Amino acid sequence: MTITRLLARPMLASIFVAGGIHALRNTEAHAVKAKPVADRFVPLVQRAAPSAPIPTDAATLVRINAGAQLLAAAALATGRAPRLSAAVLAASLVPTTLAEHAFWEESDPQAKAAQRREFIKNTSVLGGLLLAGVDTEGKPGLAWRARRAAADVRREARQVAKDARREAKLAKAQLT
Repeated sequence: MTITRLLARPMLASIFVAGGIHALRNTEAHAVKAKPVADRFVPLVQRAAPSAPIPTDAATLVRINAGAQLLAAAALATGRAPRLSAAVLAASLVPTTLAEHAFWEESDPQAKAAQRREFIKNTSVLGGLLLAGVDTEGKPGLAWRARRAAADVRREARQVAKDARREAKLAKAQLT
């Protein structure tokens, strides 16, 4: 087992477990902060996927986000579908960060500095999730396997073409 599986993934996932639980316990407070972000992005998602049942209530969106964070964090911590779970956590972190840590909207210098630190922390966590999302633990990823298969097909095609030319020469020599 690698250090990534033993320590790094559970450590990275722990912030989402704590955040998800906190959001579920304090849904209404989170919903107040999430409303401006939801009001901006829900219409975009509805236009992109018109038939999808996208909730518009900020409290419902907070609960869905918290549930997604809890499930994906558990999956990441236990090594189950680590790339998918890291991607889900990264996708859930962006709206959370925009809603909770909008330092650019703060007027008080101390509050602005505190929100900026949290924003930067979340940006750092996002970087960790991106790394977790591409970590294959030494196993070839899908892109590598696809490139390898394409190279194998090209090599085989060249060999078949070479064999066909040789057979054609032999057949021609036998006819003459």
